[in-house]
Amino acid sequence: MADQIPLYPVRSAAAAANRKRAAYYSAAGLGPGAERPSRYQLEDESAHLDEMPLMMSEEGFENDESDYHTLPRARVTQRKRGLEWFVCGGWKFLCTSCCDWLVNICQRKRELKARTVWLGYPEKCEEKHPRNSIKNQKYNVFTFIPGVLYEQFKFFLNLYFLVVSCSQFVPALKIGYLYTYWAPLGFVLAVTIMREAIDEFRRFQRDKEVNSQLYSKLTVRGKVQVKSSDIQVGDLIIVEKNQRIPSDMVFLRTSEKAGSCFIRTDQLDGETDWKLKVAVSCTQRLPALGDLFSISAYVYAQKPQLDIHSFEGTFTRVGLLDLELNQLTKALFVALVALSVVMVTLQGFVGPWYRNLFRFLLLFSYIIPISLRVNLDMGKAAYGWMIMKDESIPGTVVRTSTIPEELGRLVYLLTDKTGTLTQNEMVFKRLHLGTVSYGADTMDEIQNHLRNPYSQMQSQASGNNTSSTLPRKAQSSAPKVRKSVSSRVHEAVKAIALCHNVTPVYEPRAGMTGEAEYTEADQDFSDGNRTYQAASPDEVALVQWTESVGLTLVSRDLASMQLRTPSGQILTYSILQMFPFTSESKRMGVIVRDESTTEIMFYMKGADVAMSSIVQYNDWLEEECGNMAREGLRTLVVAKRALTEEQYQDFESRYSQAKLSIHDRALKVAAVVESLEREMELLCLTGVEDQLQADVRPTLEMLRNAGIKIWMLTGDKLETATCIAKSSHLVSRTQDIHIFRPVTNRGEAHLELNAFRRKHDCALVISGDSLEVCLKYYEHELVELACQCPAVVCCRCSPTQKAHIVKLLQQHAGRRTCAIGDGGNDVSMIQAADCGIGIEGKEGRQASLAADFSITQFKHIGRLLMVHGRSSYKRSAALGQFVMHRGLIISTMQAVFSSVFYFASVPLYQGFLMVGYATLYTMFPVFSLVLDQDVKPEMAMLYPELYKDLTKGRSLSFKTFLVWVLISIYQGGILMYGALLLFESEFVHVVAISFTALILTELLMVALTVRTWHWLMAVAEVLSLGCYVASLAFLNEYFDVAFITTVTFVWKVSAITVVSCLPLYVLKYLKRKLSPPSYSKLTS
Repeated sequence: MADQIPLYPVRSAAAAANRKRAAYYSAAGLGPGAERPSRYQLEDESAHLDEMPLMMSEEGFENDESDYHTLPRARVTQRKRGLEWFVCGGWKFLCTSCCDWLVNICQRKRELKARTVWLGYPEKCEEKHPRNSIKNQKYNVFTFIPGVLYEQFKFFLNLYFLVVSCSQFVPALKIGYLYTYWAPLGFVLAVTIMREAIDEFRRFQRDKEVNSQLYSKLTVRGKVQVKSSDIQVGDLIIVEKNQRIPSDMVFLRTSEKAGSCFIRTDQLDGETDWKLKVAVSCTQRLPALGDLFSISAYVYAQKPQLDIHSFEGTFTRVGLLDLELNQLTKALFVALVALSVVMVTLQGFVGPWYRNLFRFLLLFSYIIPISLRVNLDMGKAAYGWMIMKDESIPGTVVRTSTIPEELGRLVYLLTDKTGTLTQNEMVFKRLHLGTVSYGADTMDEIQNHLRNPYSQMQSQASGNNTSSTLPRKAQSSAPKVRKSVSSRVHEAVKAIALCHNVTPVYEPRAGMTGEAEYTEADQDFSDGNRTYQAASPDEVALVQWTESVGLTLVSRDLASMQLRTPSGQILTYSILQMFPFTSESKRMGVIVRDESTTEIMFYMKGADVAMSSIVQYNDWLEEECGNMAREGLRTLVVAKRALTEEQYQDFESRYSQAKLSIHDRALKVAAVVESLEREMELLCLTGVEDQLQADVRPTLEMLRNAGIKIWMLTGDKLETATCIAKSSHLVSRTQDIHIFRPVTNRGEAHLELNAFRRKHDCALVISGDSLEVCLKYYEHELVELACQCPAVVCCRCSPTQKAHIVKLLQQHAGRRTCAIGDGGNDVSMIQAADCGIGIEGKEGRQASLAADFSITQFKHIGRLLMVHGRSSYKRSAALGQFVMHRGLIISTMQAVFSSVFYFASVPLYQGFLMVGYATLYTMFPVFSLVLDQDVKPEMAMLYPELYKDLTKGRSLSFKTFLVWVLISIYQGGILMYGALLLFESEFVHVVAISFTALILTELLMVALTVRTWHWLMAVAEVLSLGCYVASLAFLNEYFDVAFITTVTFVWKVSAITVVSCLPLYVLKYLKRKLSPPSYSKLTS
């Protein structure tokens, strides 16, 4: 069965957050006195495997400490106590605390503890573990209806109408038909429940798709296919190549003989480079896969701890517009109570005044329109549909339909780097030798420089088979300059081809079947079948480049590597020592021995800041590094040093002693290695480009012009993050960059913050470690300074830190934030932001599934914000205020009517008139405002400065709200007083004149509000007017049919309507002439 586990199989994604990584492992025997079959007694092990520790190698335990950094909580200012505290929110705090206490009493959290997991026997687990399934659903069958009702009635608007509707069951308070109140409320709830049901079903389908992925499970009887959600703790799962890991696993075995495997941790730390891991040694050496069941091993894992597997966030989002409208409805409620109190006061508090007060509250209840919520919810659904149907941003998905207008009010955009701004695909761009530089258009010259020396080397080797250096005759016959350049190119390319951690990988031959593990004979070693895997994409880019110029890495293991020259000759090098790259040293090295010449060479490459003091004196390295950095290239300095056999033996002796040291081992090892890093010969400087996503530069420029501040939060190292910030123009060429020096204590943080304070208009680059220290002591000061920067880059950030930065911006800046990313490590940041955007890319779909909006390319965010976000916010603001105007105007008419008739609490309009007013007669024109636009999409993209006005919230504010209140009072007064003034005989004529004029006024006001006409708007206006005219024949109960067909009725209605609307049209015309809005200057 092992042949079904191909070499280097995994692109890792940790899925099951409930199953944490094991801390240490041990194996259990079959019991006292139990004998194990001889075939399990391995050559270098004792007879009893139960005495053998089941430990992973150092590579297997390798954890990036930056992923486990957690930030201290923000300092909380001391709350005021007493009555002021209770009124300002203390009551809510007390209620919440009591509820939490009751929940903890009823449902205590299970204590986390260490676990014992038996390999291959899930039934032996002593405790019950959660299912290995992903669930993004908000409700289940039992909590759906209660949950939806709670989400609706927690808003003041809906709760108020529930109370009003219930009051109609009291005979003394009843002022109309029950359906007048319950029909609108039921309609609102029905629409909400349907929308939530559709969203919930879509979430269920997405979860089902992920949980239904099939994996091979190894059992005693062979392999079986299981769904990801059916995997249990203790199962043995066979993971194929390019298949994501379905849960946290212990690496037991691979098809590669040495037990090595390359995995990707993109869902944990966002890095798409391959990382070498080694299987548990004792299980790797078992003869066959089936023997895993015979050793009766178990894993002892410590209790789960907070680490990068833990994501935080909420399911339910409420947009700022909803909160603002909720505040306005509270203001309307205050106005409603005040008006009712005034009416009762003017009435003289006669009789049961408290009953009259409640009846006035019911009569004026249309001040708070119940249709506001349903109109906004339907509008948001329409915006989401428009976004997903936009052909300019194909593949965009709206996963949260409640906050599309949030896209129009963003001030901070927090973005990931790898896979979001960049493609994480490295391309070799430049080779600099000091006196000569080679670019993409001159790589053929390097091939010529290599081809001649290696062909001459092969001819000389066939003659005496002793030398691998350039023949002296060939050197002497060539021109002096050409000889110097050729030898330098040859040495530089050879150093790049040898100094790395890249491993070539070959696929097995097609059509392989059987249970045995495949051998080297089963592999296809052709060039077309070879791929490279390494711990960094930079490494792969360098080795691919050496292959393109003729020097090819064909094989490598832990002890040797082989290169193929342009002439086809195979050069074998023994790997004597490897010094891997670390974030502290910023360099890597290798000591190799050429098997044909027995020469020992020490090669090293690294960042210029680390290598400049190691290489011999030169006058060009610093300048050229700066030139390449300005081009956005990632630079590496390559150097070498030749060692004699005696020098190497002396180094090896000292190096071995240092590694065996008990005290200060790391320092002693570093000191021994540094003894070699002296006066090294500088060979070359390389430049590699991390290719950006399509149109990243113009998109970032557009966002900056729109007033959006961009912060890049990445887990990558500082140099790489700074380089991408420059190349993507996140930091403009004219801006300075302040790199925050590493700080470890309060004093250092204080000094560095003071140094940063003296800088002006410069971008900030800070590491996660320094950020943690500064937030611990100077949280407010750091955030205040960072918010003044045009751009901020945070490198070496863990997922927890990313989410914490988002929350700090929300707390201190008080502005709307948006987070965008493409990996599982971005989920916490995406869910913490006010608006989350996920990109479907190479790092999987975790980010896109957890986000509010999913896009396929970063450049789509420009149109998503500038066009759809802007339009959604302006449309929702206009729609919300117009719906409130519709309720205010009829409430004003009711107040005038009651005042004229001795403050009687008698309704002006009853029954179907009230229901039809808010639905059939005005609903379609009012809702057609969701199609309105002030500028064309092309103009919004061309002038992103239009977006900047929205962040101030001027489209929906108390100022604009008061304007609509004044308009409603004016029009309501004109309509009611006009109808009372012009009617002659019967009261029913007042109802007919005023109500008809009211409907016409609303239709004309929609036309006044519209800025760009859509054909559906005209259809809605005509349809609503036609419905009202047609319904007049059936409203005998409310209207005098004989009167409404007379010319007198027509001219009176027309006169009142003109007086109510004409002044507003004149004012709008004068305002556009004298103080035109910014968008009108563009449209003209």
